[in-house]
Amino acid sequence: MLWKADAAVWDRIAPLLFPVCGWTCDGIRVAGTSYPLGLHGFASSERFVVGARDADHVTLRVCDNPTSRALYPFPFLLEVSYRLSADALEVAAVITNRGDGVMPYAFGLHPGFRLLGEAESCRLVFDKAERAEVPVIAPGGLFSQEQRLVPLEGRLLQLGGDLFAREALCFLDARSAGLVFEGPEGQLRIETQGFPHWVLWSRPGAPFLCLESWTGFGDPVGFSGELVAKPGMILLAPGASRRHLARYVFTG
Repeated sequence: MLWKADAAVWDRIAPLLFPVCGWTCDGIRVAGTSYPLGLHGFASSERFVVGARDADHVTLRVCDNPTSRALYPFPFLLEVSYRLSADALEVAAVITNRGDGVMPYAFGLHPGFRLLGEAESCRLVFDKAERAEVPVIAPGGLFSQEQRLVPLEGRLLQLGGDLFAREALCFLDARSAGLVFEGPEGQLRIETQGFPHWVLWSRPGAPFLCLESWTGFGDPVGFSGELVAKPGMILLAPGASRRHLARYVFTG
């Protein structure tokens, strides 16, 4: 089901987003200092170490280091566990604040999946009816206050056409904690905990679909405040941890 990275189309598979989701407006600001933190943060380029593993499970860990502190000046621990069962993959992330001050963060999963048939024959079914409006993504990936309509009918969103011609579809503060991706070749159900936002993204005409779970989102247009004031950030107390989970179940 996972998209095979293709440099000519999209050269990623399932990156992790931390400590921000989406684009920042010229980096972040912490206690009056600017840091050049870019798109989706830095977790996807970090080297993780194996914390625990067995035949169907592995936990990977990364913590703050000189490279990360030059971008995001907070002591943290990020642990991501992958667990396989006969028909499912479960991904759980635990973020811990190892510092002595409040730590603002966002976390996201960005898996790409191959289409289950021709795009026009595939659809998404949310667990609950969602608003058929999404934010307009401005130049630089920033979130504008303007909204645009998408062809969502209650719970159903048909793929195909020019659905992704104007950037990603971001369903912020969604009512649904789960959805189903359906096509002629089967269906993929995604169930989440601790992720308030759904982001759907592809490139026009490309044979993949990213079904993303985010806790935060990109900077609003014109945002110049401190990271702690950025909309959508989770504020983690010293020594505290927060868990986020997604389960992917495929039925052929």
